[in-house]
Amino acid sequence: MTKISFGSHPFLLGFDQLERLVERTAKADSGGYPPYNIEQTSDNAYRITLAAAGFSEDNLSITLENRHLVIRGRQDDDSEGRSFLHRGIAARQFQRSFVIADGVDVAGATMENGLLHIDLSRATPDSVVETIEIKKG
Repeated sequence: MTKISFGSHPFLLGFDQLERLVERTAKADSGGYPPYNIEQTSDNAYRITLAAAGFSEDNLSITLENRHLVIRGRQDDDSEGRSFLHRGIAARQFQRSFVIADGVDVAGATMENGLLHIDLSRATPDSVVETIEIKKG
C-alpha cells in the first residue's frame, strides 16, 4: 500500500508542514503521567486540565514555544530526614506538550484543588473576500 502525503495531493497546496506537524506530535507522546482532560467550554474556547497533585505554582512552568504549549513540573526533594513506610504519591518531574493551532491563544492558567487549568481561546476570524485582478500578459 502506498502512503499518500498531504504535500503530494494536487488540491492541498502548502499543507506539507501539516504533515510534519502530525508526525512530530505522534512522536511526542509522553505516556500517561500526569493525566489530563481537554474540554470545549464554548464554540471558541477550550480548557486543558492537568492533574498536578503535590505540585505548587512554583513547581510548574507553562511556555508557548513555536505553537507548542509545554507544561513542565519539577518538585523539590523534601524527603530528607523522613522515613516512608509506603510511598505511592508520585513526586517525579514531567513534561507534557500540546500543539496549538494558529489563531488559538492561551487566555490564562489557574491552579485549583491540585488541578492545573489552562484556558485557550480562538479569535473569530473575519470573513474576507478578496478579488484577484487579472492582468494582460
